Amino acid sequence: MEISNWLSLAGGLALFLFGMTVLSDSLEEAAGSKLKDILEKLTNSKLKAVLVGIGVTAALQSSSAMTVMLIGFMNAGLMNLQRCIWVVMGSNIGRLLCSLVL
Repeated sequence: MEISNWLSLAGGLALFLFGMTVLSDSLEEAAGSKLKDILEKLTNSKLKAVLVGIGVTAALQSSSAMTVMLIGFMNAGLMNLQRCIWVVMGSNIGRLLCSLVL
């Protein structure tokens, strides 16, 4: 691998991490406690969290976008890890269902 490839890799990683920081900070400022309450109600049981993951992934057509959103929610303190894990499970199921339908 050439040095330019390594520099491109490092630049892409830095840009991704910067974007995640900006996303987390913006969510924390804009959402506040209202979004946290909504997310807690939508994910207060494992079944609901899985169904939310399936639904949002089907709407977005991207489980990767869903996962990035969940990381942002966790970094902003809007969701905890346990709830995010169940939503990611639903996201994976939603991705599978979308690939079967399409």
